[in-house]
Order: sequence, then C-alpha cells, then structure tokens
Amino acid sequence: MSFTRAVLPEHIDAEFKVGESPQHHRGELRLWLRLLTVANLIEAEIRKRLRERFGTTLPRFDLMAQLERAPEGIFLGELSRRMMVSNGNVTGLVERLVQEGLIERQVSERDRRAALVRLTDHGHTVFAEMARAHSDWVAELLSQLTAEEQKALWSKLGDLKLSVHAATQPRAEAGTTEEDQ
Repeated sequence: MSFTRAVLPEHIDAEFKVGESPQHHRGELRLWLRLLTVANLIEAEIRKRLRERFGTTLPRFDLMAQLERAPEGIFLGELSRRMMVSNGNVTGLVERLVQEGLIERQVSERDRRAALVRLTDHGHTVFAEMARAHSDWVAELLSQLTAEEQKALWSKLGDLKLSVHAATQPRAEAGTTEEDQ
C-alpha cells in the first residue's frame, strides 16, 4: 500500500531529508532511516498514549512486561540486562513501582545486595489492562497494512535480523579468518 506525502506529518525527519536527494545516499542508508523513522513514530505514539491513558511511562510498562513474563520474579541485575539499562535506572523504576503497590521486592537471604522483584496481584491487574491497550494501539497503528502485507514485512524483517546478526558476528565465529579475506 502506498501513501502520498500529504498523509505524512508536517515535521522533517532524517529520512525525509535524505529523500530529498536519494542519489547522494546508498539504498541501505535510506532503508535504515526508514526503519528508524517508523520505529520512532510508533514509539512516540505509544509513549503518548501510555501517559494519557495510564499516567505511566514506556520504561515502567517495559519493566512490568518483563516481570509479567517471569511470575517467580527476577533479580534486579537480570532485569537491568533484559531491559538494556543501568542498574541505577532499574532501581529508581522499581522503587516507584513498589511505592505504588504494583511490584514487591524481596531481598535475598544469601546476598543482601541482591533483590528479587515481582508483580503484585494489583500489578498483574494493572499491567493486563495496559497490555491489552498497548496491543490494540499497535494493531491500530499497523492497520493500514493488510494481513498479507504484515506477514511479508514480518518475513523480510526476519531476513534483515539474520543479516545483521551475521554481519555482527566475529570473523572466527563466521568460519573465516583475516587471511581468507
């Protein structure tokens, strides 16, 4: 499905600027900027809707999503790793969610520095409502693509993911050496 420029927002993004002179930019760069622009547009809208409807932030939603996937709880260090943020960022989010009664923190008896966190019953209820809304919002934002187009895009993005993964592996893992190059 193609859209005219009139449908696009008025602001200028990186992809738009590169599109003004595509002959000066590699196709791969234009593709990367398109992917980044789309991801940023979706994320900005999700952030806005979470704030407006639930008075929360995307990092808080993401943290609760991690805990929803681990009903037995997660240690803070593992939570930081999964969310790809610093321990300090996670600690601050956890503290606020504990104060709101959405999660509980249990300090390890073996290592007082380690804390296991999990959703409370109230946290499960609140997250379930947010997750349903989040899913509906994403469906709405992608609704201009047919089911076939979504499936094709899913497949192609999977191919891209494999390509990026292969390109980022050390040469030894890929079975080549510098002498082979």
